[in-house]
Amino acid sequence: MRLAFITLLIAISFTGWAQELNFSLRDLENRERTFAGLKGENLTIIDFWATWCRPCLRAIPELNAIYDHYRDRGVNVIGINCDGPRSASKVIPLSRSLQISYPVLRDMDASVMKRLNLSAFPTLVLAGSNGEILWIHEGFVAGDEEVIKEQIEKHLAR
Repeated sequence: MRLAFITLLIAISFTGWAQELNFSLRDLENRERTFAGLKGENLTIIDFWATWCRPCLRAIPELNAIYDHYRDRGVNVIGINCDGPRSASKVIPLSRSLQISYPVLRDMDASVMKRLNLSAFPTLVLAGSNGEILWIHEGFVAGDEEVIKEQIEKHLAR
């Protein structure tokens, strides 16, 4: 009985997350962009990051490579920068120096991250074509790119 209750709570939580992926944020050119307009045909990786986060900066080149490798298979990457007003001026120059090839949105009050109940940087969210959250990964160390690729392959095979 207890296991059934816990399973039900988890199912409700994932349903709530899927609804939360209907966000709208401004990109680095100050254009309004939506999840629906940017999501991949099959999968979407959402990377919550900040300029002061060293693991975030190590993850970005790997995400560029993942994006380049998988975009033809309907996988998109969306970067969501959560720098506040004090460091917001660093986002565009850093994005250019890292040559980020996927869309970067700005969420200065981390409202999307908070709605998803996420708190660590970086956090990657892997979402399906209809916006359901399939997998969440916090942090980034060498080798995590292989874990990310395994998850992409696993969910593309479904």
